[in-house]
Amino acid sequence: MSMNRKAPADHRDTEALLAVLDSADRMPGAARLRARSYELLSLVPDSTVVDVGCGAGRAVAELAERGVHAVGVDPGPGMLAAARERWPRAEFHQAGAEDLPFPDGSLHGYRADKVFHVLREPARAVTEARRVLRPGGRIVLLGQDWDAIMIDSEDPVLTRTIVQARADLLNTPRAGRQYRGLLLAGGFEDVAVEAHTSVFTDSAMLSLLVRLAESACAGGAVDRDRADEWLAEQRRRAEAGRFLVAIPFFVASATA
Repeated sequence: MSMNRKAPADHRDTEALLAVLDSADRMPGAARLRARSYELLSLVPDSTVVDVGCGAGRAVAELAERGVHAVGVDPGPGMLAAARERWPRAEFHQAGAEDLPFPDGSLHGYRADKVFHVLREPARAVTEARRVLRPGGRIVLLGQDWDAIMIDSEDPVLTRTIVQARADLLNTPRAGRQYRGLLLAGGFEDVAVEAHTSVFTDSAMLSLLVRLAESACAGGAVDRDRADEWLAEQRRRAEAGRFLVAIPFFVASATA
């Protein structure tokens, strides 16, 4: 019986994550950031590129449009089912970043977007990337720094507490600022890092702040009344056109 209950729960979790990822893909600047990551891969026609933690497969499809053989890998069967449904002609495999289904030195490119913050040991993923890339192959890592989300608020101390409480729930919340060190330690060369800050003044981003506040409450960092007051202030700001959230995204690239 527990198995029967688990399946719908897993499905709901996948649907919820898909909704968040789709929303992130539609954010202003998201398409431009993806395009920049493809540019940094220095794509060679007909070469093989892996998108690690591919989610619903959008990057795999966009890479294929650029003339490469793109392969998506993701550890989640629900995510892969969604990816195969959306992009039936693309290639997807179930695998985690620490154990990729490719021979040594077989890939020209490796991309991981919003992946390293969920890994317990990102250094293992970098070692695996180094294994599967051929000499001269390119790696591109991108993602937000969860401990550096900036929110305009009348209570900066409470805001910092909420942001840090959410970050602390992740395995590697500051992965973005660690990309350079990870790539250098992993033996990569020509390591370069860019920071792109996305600024949001649209009330649509209130849903992110609700998730931050819920996480802070669930973890016991903030009590419900204070979280509700904080969200009420953010809603007032949104209604008055005074809402602002800024999120730094790091993009690191290197050569094997």
